[in-house]
Amino acid sequence: MYFVRTAGERDLEKVRVLLVESFHATYDDLHGKTKVDDLIAHLFTPAALKARLVRRDAEFLVADNGRNIGGMGYAALSQALTKTVMLHLLYVDPSLQRQGIGRDIFAELETCFPDAEIMRLEVEPQNAAAIAFYQAHGFTEVGRNENSAPGQSGIPSLIFEKTLEGH
Repeated sequence: MYFVRTAGERDLEKVRVLLVESFHATYDDLHGKTKVDDLIAHLFTPAALKARLVRRDAEFLVADNGRNIGGMGYAALSQALTKTVMLHLLYVDPSLQRQGIGRDIFAELETCFPDAEIMRLEVEPQNAAAIAFYQAHGFTEVGRNENSAPGQSGIPSLIFEKTLEGH
């Protein structure tokens, strides 16, 4: 049984391992192992994970069974969009998917930002499982980001939004 809780500094290495495994399982076939390794090296350094953990207007959650981290989620208030929370990361160990861990993390994240009216995320257009998950949880596609500016990944994404409960 996995329980969702706020992440702590002691969780970061296990979270990093989970993200590496999840990214390779999700994206290697789409973009190649080398591109995925480059993304991981940029996105999931210990310093980058710690910066997310200590950010004040964010929530960093893990699903923990007392021994292992089975999933993680990270969302933060948007700097650019009013009353909007950005869901940046939601990953479940590939061997534990479809057991409700992602649903439980997502349900908790939805309640963490009482002033937010909209939750927004970007998803890889070929990630059919993630798109189906988000649509099943009330998200609709509202746009596309080509991610083609200098310093961006060059990997396009679909933009999804959901109106949060009570708004």
